[in-house]
Amino acid sequence: MATFEDVAKGVLEGNAGKVKALSEELLAAGEEPLDIINLALIAGMNEVGILFKAGEMFVPEVIASADAMERGTEVVKPLIDAGDMPSLGTVVVGTVKGDLHDIGKNLVKMMLEGSGFTVIDLGTDVSPENFIADIKEKKPDILAMSALLTTTMLHMKDTIELLKEEGLRDEIKVIIGGAPISQDFSDEISADGFSPDAISACDLCKRLLGLA
Repeated sequence: MATFEDVAKGVLEGNAGKVKALSEELLAAGEEPLDIINLALIAGMNEVGILFKAGEMFVPEVIASADAMERGTEVVKPLIDAGDMPSLGTVVVGTVKGDLHDIGKNLVKMMLEGSGFTVIDLGTDVSPENFIADIKEKKPDILAMSALLTTTMLHMKDTIELLKEEGLRDEIKVIIGGAPISQDFSDEISADGFSPDAISACDLCKRLLGLA
C-alpha cells in the first residue's frame, strides 16, 4: 500500500506519473485529502527546498518536482472544500512593465505553491497600475515583483511609489528579485525584502508573515 513517504519521495524524484498514481491510491485507501497535501505533497516540496538551498538539486530538477506535486494536487484538490484548503497566505507575483522574462517568476510561483501559499500570477510586462488594481481586488499579503533587465527594474520603484499614493503601502509586504536586483536596491526603493532565488523567496515570505 502507498504511504505519504512514497508520495513525498515521488515529488523529490520529479516523477509526476508516480505521484499521481500514488495520490489516487491513498485516496482509494481512505486517506484524508488534506493529509495527502500536507504530509505527502508539501512535505516532498519542503525537502526539495532544503536540497536546492544546499546545492544538491538544480533548477530543472526543482521544476520537475513542482510539476509532480501539481499532478498530485490535481487529483486531491477537487475533494477539498475551498474553505478548507490550507494556505499560508496570498502572494501576487509578476514581472514588471517592459520585461517579458518569466522563468524566475514561474519558479518562485511553483515553490510558493509547493510551500502552501496561494499565488496569483499576473504574468509578464505588468504595469504599476495593473499591480495596484489586482492588489485592490484580491487583497494579497505579499507582492512579489521580478525583473531581469536593468532598464525595467525601476518600475519596481514606480509600483511601490504608487502603492504609497494609493494608501496601500502599509497593507502589503513587497519583495523583489531577478538578476540585476540586490539588497542595496531593495533598501533604496523601500521594498520589504530581496531574494536571490526561489527557495529564499519562500523563506522570506514566511518570515514577513511571521511564519518562520
